[in-house]
Amino acid sequence: MPWPTGAIAKGFTLIELLIVIGVIAILAALLFPLLSQARGRAQGAYCLNNNRQLALAWQLYADDHNGVLPYNLVMAGTSLRTNLNWVNNVMTWDLSPDNTNLATITEASLAPFAGGSVSIFHCPADQALSAEQSAAGWNHRIRSYSMNAMVGNVGSFSATGVNLNNPTYRQFFKITEIPQPTEIFVFLEEHPDSINDGYFLNKYTAAPSGVYPAYAAQEWQHLPASYHNRATAFSFADGHASLHRWLSPTTLLPAVPDVADMPLQIPAASANAEGDFYWVLQHMSVLN
Repeated sequence: MPWPTGAIAKGFTLIELLIVIGVIAILAALLFPLLSQARGRAQGAYCLNNNRQLALAWQLYADDHNGVLPYNLVMAGTSLRTNLNWVNNVMTWDLSPDNTNLATITEASLAPFAGGSVSIFHCPADQALSAEQSAAGWNHRIRSYSMNAMVGNVGSFSATGVNLNNPTYRQFFKITEIPQPTEIFVFLEEHPDSINDGYFLNKYTAAPSGVYPAYAAQEWQHLPASYHNRATAFSFADGHASLHRWLSPTTLLPAVPDVADMPLQIPAASANAEGDFYWVLQHMSVLN
């Protein structure tokens, strides 16, 4: 319908338009953190489910092998590659095919007990890449999780019945040997600059006489990730999964290349009875 004779069509004035834009900007600023938090919670829930699925596959493997646990072999720094291991890759910051070749998962020993799924081996929050990998068009590397070094056969390192990397703690070769399955973790998200093979190790080192605490190791051999609001997803030998939140800033390194010079020195506060390092020691095994 045409405007009546003499009528003037009214639109927004410049001031009104600027006010509307300002209101939209304020609402976006208020909503963005909420949306980011919701996305983070969703990724955390997804990652916990991945951990449960990995723990279930680990249990099914043991059931199918008379209680014997999957191989958890040291591969980083060696020429060893075998599909007998639970995974058959070593994550790096270069263009090694281990970072993207899904056959290193699907043809390894654990995948058949996970229905051949590869998505459960990667946390959606783990998007860490090197500049070289980003330039090659990669979206992410294929594995975010590692297995506790104290569970499973670690080959020549455990040929004597103890883990030569950590002889003070008990090595679990069969699922029935784990005395506290609700307390001993099997899988965890490892920091992207620490992760290489699937073998997650931290060592017990006795303190000098008279020094507290007795657990006085002062360095991370491998470092947990902290993708989920300062927390890491763990799965345990009984099959449950949970997030553990870290206390020390030194545990919370950014998820970027070359940030962690391993082994990583840590302050005594992180190794004391309330600290992050002590918590990992207490949940990886039991003393011999």
